Amino acid sequence: MKMFVVTKRSLMAAAIAVILIIAGVVLGIVLLSGSGANTPNGVTQMPDVTPHSMHTNSSLLSAADAYELEVLAGLNKELPIYSVARDDNCIALTIDAAWEDDKTPFILDTLARYDIKATFFLCGFWVETYPEQVKAIYDAGHTIGNHTMTHPHMNQLSAAEILDELKQFDDLLESVIGVRSTLFRAPYGEYNDLVIRTVRDAGYEIAQWSIDTVDWREERSSQDILDSVLPKLGSGCIILSHNNGFKIEEYLPTLIETALARGFRFVTIDELLLDGETIIDVNGVQKPAG
Repeated sequence: MKMFVVTKRSLMAAAIAVILIIAGVVLGIVLLSGSGANTPNGVTQMPDVTPHSMHTNSSLLSAADAYELEVLAGLNKELPIYSVARDDNCIALTIDAAWEDDKTPFILDTLARYDIKATFFLCGFWVETYPEQVKAIYDAGHTIGNHTMTHPHMNQLSAAEILDELKQFDDLLESVIGVRSTLFRAPYGEYNDLVIRTVRDAGYEIAQWSIDTVDWREERSSQDILDSVLPKLGSGCIILSHNNGFKIEEYLPTLIETALARGFRFVTIDELLLDGETIIDVNGVQKPAG
């Protein structure tokens, strides 16, 4: 007689299969239950399952799309923009500035030589220490973003403290160049739902990056940086560099020349972002809604 051994693994697999079947049945009931007799104007209405991380109106999504997005793991989180869904070869170079400024003139001269614009995310204490450099960045036509006043770990702050960091920076920036910022990048790349909601509700868009040069590590050679960055270039990507990157004077011209030779066009973050109704998917990619 053939024996069948029921293992713990097989029991778990069976349980998962049953759960999936039940979920499918429940979904079918939900989809069929919205009859015209129970909804205004005889129009079937779907439940609002748009995740908080989607920067758009749920009515712009199909029911199937909304359901799929809702059930994906980790989707009910607030997300910044890591890259943008574009097919026009536009890319963005971003430069974080929090310490020193000895390489800033070289960076500005290099950008001017190739006639490209970048986005600089500045910290308030850097603005306070180097106001002339801030003016030079702004006068050259580059975009300036808010990188907080003091470069804190944002996950450890309350909403009031987050807003204070934003306000202190922009008050200072406005006193130097006469305008306030509309873009934000979290120090250390750290954020949580509270950070994203608070910053976005304050009127800023949050831009992270899809390609990191990791140029703050002294042991990385310029070739190491280029070998890790150049293969990842693609439409809508956002590149992270630092104004005091150890090898930025070596790798930046080659990065720019190679990108231009491949047909890419450098734009600022505000130019890279899409207009109109958009969503931010589970990977942090900004896309058109619908």
